Formats: sequence, C-alpha cells, structure tokens
Amino acid sequence: MLTLALSKGRIFEETLPLLAAAGIEVTEDPEKTRKLILATNQPDVRVVLVRATDVPTYVQHGGADLGVAGKDVLIEHAASVDGTSGLYQPLDLQIAKCRMSVATRADFDYEAAVKQGSRIRVATKYTAVARQHFADKGVHVDLIKLYGSMELAPLTGLADAIVDLVSTGSTLKANKLVEVERIMDISSRLVVNQAALKLKRERIRKLIDAFAGAIRP
Repeated sequence: MLTLALSKGRIFEETLPLLAAAGIEVTEDPEKTRKLILATNQPDVRVVLVRATDVPTYVQHGGADLGVAGKDVLIEHAASVDGTSGLYQPLDLQIAKCRMSVATRADFDYEAAVKQGSRIRVATKYTAVARQHFADKGVHVDLIKLYGSMELAPLTGLADAIVDLVSTGSTLKANKLVEVERIMDISSRLVVNQAALKLKRERIRKLIDAFAGAIRP
C-alpha cells in the first residue's frame, strides 16, 4: 500500500492533475465526506487528509510514504527538528504558488525603521523564515507567534509588521496593509519518506516520474 498525505484545499485540488498523470484518481471529494482516508482507483494507493503543517511529520515518521507540502511548511518543519527532517524532496511540483512577504500598515515607514536600526515587532506563524530573513538583513526584531488572522496584528498595535503568505494581495488591501518586502517565492514540493523510498522504490519512482512529466513550468 502506498499512502500519500495531502491537505484539503488548493494543494489537494492542484495535485489531482498530477495524480491523474500517474493513472490515479481519488474516488471521493474531501469536501463532501468526513473520511480522513480516501481510496483511489488504484487498490494499492490511498490518500490521507491531514493539516498542511502536519504533512512533513506524517511523512517523516512513516504515517505516509509521500506527501505534498509548501516550501514554507517544510522550512518551518526543518527548523523544529533542528534542520534534520530526513525527508527526500525530489520535485518542486510548481503548484499552490504564492510568496512570503513583509507587510505593514500604509502609514508605517518600514524602510526608515530598517535604516535607523529600530527594533521592529513582527507577527507571524513563520518564525523560522522571519528570523533568518531579518538576521540576514541585520534588522533587530521581536517575533510574535500567531496562528491566524495575521492582518489584525498591525491594525491593533500588536505588531509593526507581519510576515505572511501573499497570493493576490487582496486580503492585505482589504485590511489597508501594504506589501513592503518580498522574502521568497513559495510553491509545493513532493516529499518522500526515506525508508519507503528503499522498500517501495519501484512504485514510488514510477509516481515521481509521472509527476515530473506532468509539471507545468
């Protein structure tokens, strides 16, 4: 049995064409069922639905043989396990694309604060990315860990800036925030359990090859 860990939403939807290229179709809609393990048209392949942040953990510890996770999630996961996640990442799938950026209120002069060496309060759930980014710039920051509604932090005075994922920028605009710095581009990767790669090498290699052939640049 080959087990693939996916999260609901954009990653799930954009992984379906890649699975189709490998001759795999998920037989149930995750939005219409309470099941967390979904069968496919291949009797030896199943999909498990987990939180996006849990995908690397399931794959690392053998709860799944493979998974699809965003670059942002993989960086944070590696930081939480001292950089030794033990995950094989054979492919950038070029799906669920967005960017990691710094955003502030429109009336906050971010460039001036950076130049003056001010200590900036930054709210984010991506603390590893934010810490490394500001350290590389030599900017002193106080990181505030949040898990959601990031845009509220600058509006309530909790933070001067946020580090978050940005896709269209419409959420920032709706909350009168502006994107002041782009940190990195984000897309989703295929990750593979090291032990599974040895034990199920032929099956996994076929899947990797099919995915590779279906990736759109």
